[in-house]
Amino acid sequence: MSDVEASLNEVDAALEAAREAGLLRRMREVETATGPHIRIDGREVLLLCSNDYLGLAGDPRVRRAAAEAAEAWGAGAGASRLVSGNLSPHVQLEERLAEFKGTDAAVLFGSGFLANMGVVAALATKGGVVFSDALNHASLVDGCRLAGAETVIYPHADMGSLKPSLEAAGDRSKTIVTDSVFSMDGDLAPLEEIVDLAERHGARVIVDEAHATGTIGPGGRGLIAELGLEGRVDVAVGTLSKALGSYGAYACCSETMAQFLVNKARPLIYSTALPPSVVAAAAESLRILSEDEPPARPDGDGSGPEDQAGVVETLRSRARSFRASLAAEGFDVEQNEMPIVPLIIGDAGATMDVCEAALEKGVFAQAIRPPTVPEGTSRLRLTVMATHSEAELRDAAKVIADVVGKVPN
Repeated sequence: MSDVEASLNEVDAALEAAREAGLLRRMREVETATGPHIRIDGREVLLLCSNDYLGLAGDPRVRRAAAEAAEAWGAGAGASRLVSGNLSPHVQLEERLAEFKGTDAAVLFGSGFLANMGVVAALATKGGVVFSDALNHASLVDGCRLAGAETVIYPHADMGSLKPSLEAAGDRSKTIVTDSVFSMDGDLAPLEEIVDLAERHGARVIVDEAHATGTIGPGGRGLIAELGLEGRVDVAVGTLSKALGSYGAYACCSETMAQFLVNKARPLIYSTALPPSVVAAAAESLRILSEDEPPARPDGDGSGPEDQAGVVETLRSRARSFRASLAAEGFDVEQNEMPIVPLIIGDAGATMDVCEAALEKGVFAQAIRPPTVPEGTSRLRLTVMATHSEAELRDAAKVIADVVGKVPN
């Protein structure tokens, strides 16, 4: 057997093992623009697993901004930002992001994954120690793997474990990295305690606000702003592809840190700059968020007088309503305003069965399985959008309760 044949056999074996464990993944084709409703596998369904929390990806204002920028600036930036790709729209968006997040500067990256990898690897260098929450996003995990520093993983949100680990690091360079809103559970990092510990032990703090921007804090400015920690976090990373409905990412920080990242963050240095249309879409979304304008469904269909509320309050209202509807159907869900609602099923195969059954009844609620979540905690990760109506969410809760009750665990 040749080396090529042996390698192909290994690939086949890995795929078969994933299939037998109920962990084989496939990409579904979405046949319409994203919005509260999509067509998938030829079926019109309610989208209940998108990170487009504010419904801005399909917002007519955002679409128009993207189209106008493409006409004015072309389809692509043509080069990395350190060559000739640093266009005026990039600079202007960085200025607006810094103002929104309350920092001196911001640096755009190609994606949230690239931003986290680049920032962590640039700061957590050889001889130092990087401390990472056990449930951090894969991009932070991979950033730690690429960094030259020793990595210490502390149990999720466990400050009792983080404190002695920091003490044990002594005089070595120390960096703490954490999500602010954890993507699979929707819970919040104990950020005040993390910052206090960091200041006590001379550690830097990198916070990923990907799922916090647009969902929490005054005006949707994130958990750092909610807790009044502006100026005490070294780098706040965020994405343009979730609540802001576009693509790309940013790191908000001091001017000195921004200069450092431009010189040391390899994903920024060696990647082509974001397309102008993407940047313009994010800028328009940021304007809508900053001015807290009402949401606009892509189909122009509102659901009543409550839609006159600003986009952030509308999202929070919908999240409260959906959680109440799930509770009324017998689910044990916390009653708060977070749009991420995990429904733990447990077994990976059973979770996929629930997902498919819900899809048959018109609700797309994606199954999330290991290694994205720990073994035995496979779940439906339900997410609310500001452009959902309360009636749609009530009906979805009934569908989910029905299919969960019919699938043996």
